[in-house]
Amino acid sequence: MFKETRNILLIAGLGLCLTTSSSLAQEKFRYKDARLSTSERTADLLSHMTLEEKVGQLLCPLGWEMYTKDGNTVTYSEKYKNLLDKQHVGMFWAVFRADPWTQKTLENGLRPALAAEAANAMQRYAVEETRLGIPIFIAEEAPHGHMAIGTTVFPTGIGMASTWNPTLQEQVSAVSAKEVRLQGGHIGYGPVLDLSRDPRWSRVEETYGEDPVLSGTMGAAAAKGAGAGDIKNPNAVISTIKHFIAYGIPEGGHNGNSAIIGQRELHESFLPPFFKTVEAGALSVMTAYNSIDGIPCTADGYLLTDVLRKDWGFDGFVVSDLGSIDGVYSSHRVASSLQEAGTMSLEAGVDVDLGARPFAELIEAVKAGKIDIAKIDSAASRVLCLKFDMGLFENPYRDAKAAGREVRSKENVAVARKAAQESIVLLENKNNVLPLSAKKVKKIAVIGPNADTHYNQLGDYTAPQERAAIRTVLDGIKTKLPAANVIYAKGTAIRDTAQSDIAAAVEAAMQADVAVVVVGGSSARDFETKYIETGAAVADAKSLSDMESGEGFDRSTLDLLGDQIKLLEAIKKTGKPMIVVYIQGRPLNMNWAQENADALLNAWYPGQEGGNAIADVIFGDYNPAGRLPISVPRSVGQLPVYYNKKVPKGHDYVETLGSPLYTFGYGKSFTEFGYSDLKITQQADGGIEVSFQVKNIGSRAGDEVVQLYVRDEFASTVQPIKQLKKFDRIHLAVGKFKQVVFHLQPEDLSIINPKMQRIMEAGSFNVMVGASADDIRLNEKVEITKSVQLPLYGKVK
Repeated sequence: MFKETRNILLIAGLGLCLTTSSSLAQEKFRYKDARLSTSERTADLLSHMTLEEKVGQLLCPLGWEMYTKDGNTVTYSEKYKNLLDKQHVGMFWAVFRADPWTQKTLENGLRPALAAEAANAMQRYAVEETRLGIPIFIAEEAPHGHMAIGTTVFPTGIGMASTWNPTLQEQVSAVSAKEVRLQGGHIGYGPVLDLSRDPRWSRVEETYGEDPVLSGTMGAAAAKGAGAGDIKNPNAVISTIKHFIAYGIPEGGHNGNSAIIGQRELHESFLPPFFKTVEAGALSVMTAYNSIDGIPCTADGYLLTDVLRKDWGFDGFVVSDLGSIDGVYSSHRVASSLQEAGTMSLEAGVDVDLGARPFAELIEAVKAGKIDIAKIDSAASRVLCLKFDMGLFENPYRDAKAAGREVRSKENVAVARKAAQESIVLLENKNNVLPLSAKKVKKIAVIGPNADTHYNQLGDYTAPQERAAIRTVLDGIKTKLPAANVIYAKGTAIRDTAQSDIAAAVEAAMQADVAVVVVGGSSARDFETKYIETGAAVADAKSLSDMESGEGFDRSTLDLLGDQIKLLEAIKKTGKPMIVVYIQGRPLNMNWAQENADALLNAWYPGQEGGNAIADVIFGDYNPAGRLPISVPRSVGQLPVYYNKKVPKGHDYVETLGSPLYTFGYGKSFTEFGYSDLKITQQADGGIEVSFQVKNIGSRAGDEVVQLYVRDEFASTVQPIKQLKKFDRIHLAVGKFKQVVFHLQPEDLSIINPKMQRIMEAGSFNVMVGASADDIRLNEKVEITKSVQLPLYGKVK
C-alpha cells in the first residue's frame, strides 16, 4: 500500500514538474502558443534562432535518403538526423519519389501507409528532438498526380489543357493534393505554366501549351484545387508554380538554354499565367534554369523582387529549381563561386535553395559581411509563416491507415478516367469510321509500341506503379469485346528497330476487321538511362530505351522514331480500316497519319486510365471533345508555329504551307454544332458583353468547346493575328441549344503601349467566335470610343 501511494505521489509530482516545465517553456517560447497570430509567432521564433538555424530553413536537400526501410518498418535515416543536427534543415524535396534516378523501386520504395509512417518519424525527430522543435516541410513532385508509388496518375499537363475544362482540373488537383498530404507532404510542385512554342523542347508534356489565357485559367484552377486560399485545410498543399520565366522557349529547343524575348512580350504573354495563378492563391514560385538578356532567372532581381513581390504583392516563398543557384556559377558563369551565386540569388529574391549547396555557404557570407542578415531573416520568415499557417506546429503527423485506405481510391481512379476521356482529341474521322460497333466488329487487331507498354502512357515525373493499376489500350479494348476477338502484336518499339516484327503485326491486321495502331513517343525512364544532378535524363545515341521525351530529351526532328512509319505503312497496305492513336509528350509528325489513317486520335500521355478512356472513345461510349492546346506543325522548319503570332501573317514556304497541320483549339466530335445570333453590347466599364447561341445539330449528345478570339485592328504596338480571350466547355443533348455569354473587361482588350503602360486603346476590335483558332463561325467588329488606362498588374488580392 505504501509503495503504491509513493508511486502515485511520484507520478503526481512528476506531472506537476512537467506542467511547470511546460508552462515555463510556453512562456519562454511564445511561438508555441497557437492563440497568437502567425506574424507574432514567427517574430518570436526568429528571435530565438541562431544564424545557422535560420539558414537551415532556407535549405531543401534531396529527400529520398531520409528514411530507412526494413520490411514493413520504416524510420528516419542517420543522414536525416545529421542534416537536422548539423545544418538544421527545414525542408526536404522528393522524400517519397521513386524512379530510376533515385533507385527507389516497387520493392524498396514506400507505399502510401509506409510513406506516412516515414513522414511521421521524420517529423517526430524534428519536433521532439531538436532545440526549437520546428516541423519540417516535405515538398513533392505533383504535376499530374503525386510522384510516389501507389498514387493516382492523371494525364500530363498538356493532356489536362486539352480538356479545356478548369473545373475538372480543379478536381484533379484536389485529388492529387489530398494524396500528397495523406502521406505527409506539404508542398506540391506544379502546375507548370511555361508557354510552349517549340515542340523540340523536352518538357512540352508538362505544360498547358502555347496560349497565355488557357494556361493561366488552367493554372489558377490547379492552384485552387490544391487548396490555395485555404492552406489550413488538412488536405491542401502549397502549390509551387514553375518555371519563372520563359523557360519553354529555349534557343534550339535545348532544355535550359537562354530565352530570346523582349520585355513587352514577357509582360504580354509569359508573365500573365503566373500572375493569374498567384492571384488565385499560389504561395510558392520556382525559378527557371534559363537566362533572359544575359541575366539568369534565378538571380534576376527585377523578376523576383520588382515584379513578383513589389508589383504583384506576392508574399509566399521563391524556391530555386534543383541546382539552378549552382548554375549561376557553374552554367551561366556570372558568379565566381557557389557562395557568390548564393548571395546573388538571395539578394535577387530567392528564399529556398533546392539542392542546398550554395545557401549552405550563406553563414560564412553573413559573417564576412557579404550579405545582411536581414535578408536571411526575411527569407526564413516566409517559410516559417507558412508552417504556422498550415498548422504544422500543432498537427505535424498523419494517419498512416488513412493514407493506405484513401490514396488511389476508387473515387480517385474515376476522376482519372474522366480526365483521360476529356483530354482525348479526335483529329480525323473519315467516313465516320468511329465509333466502332461492338456488335459489328468481330475481330480487332491492337498493334503498336504504345498499345500495351504501360509505362509509356504515364509521362515523365511518374513513379513506378503496379501493372494491375494501369490500363493500356489493349486492356481497354478487351473490356469492350471478348478477349478471343482481340489480337495483339507489338510490331516495333518506339526507338529500337531490333525489336521490330512488322510481319506479325500485318498478320494480326489481316485476321481482323479493323486495326488500332498505337504509336508515338515515351517519357518512361528506365534503369539504364543516365541522369545528371538535376534529375534530367541524358539523351544517348546508343541508348535503345523508348524514351524520346521528358526532361532532357530534346529533339532535332519531330518524326516518329524507329520503324513506326514502316509499321503504319505496312498496316495500311492490308486494306483494313486503320485507327491510329498517338500517345506522346509533344506534337510529333502526323503528316502521314493525317493523310492515310481512317481515324486519328491524339491522347498525349493519358495516365493510368488512358487505355480505358481511349477504348471508350473508339467504341462510342464517350463522345470526344478534347481540343489542341498547342499547334501541330507540318515540319520543324516552320518552328515556331503558334497561332497568336504578331501580324503580319506569315506566307507559305517553297516546300510547304506556312500554316500548322492542326491549329490551336482544333478537335472533332461525333456530333455537330451550329453557331448563331452573335450580339455585342458595350458596357459602362468600357468592356463589352458578347453573347451567341450554340446548338447541337448532330445525332449524339456531346461537348463543344466554344472559343472567343479578339484582334485589335490598329494599335500603338504590333498585336497578334488573333488572341484567345474566353472559352467554355458546354454539354448539349441532341437538338438542344445554349445561350453563351462572355464578358470582356477593359483588361481583356488591353495592350502594353510603347511606354510600357497597360491600356485599352480606343479603336476597332474584331470579335471572333468559333470552334478553333482557324474555325471562326461568327465575327463582328466593335468600336471602342474611349481609352482606359490600367495598372500594368493589379495587386494580388
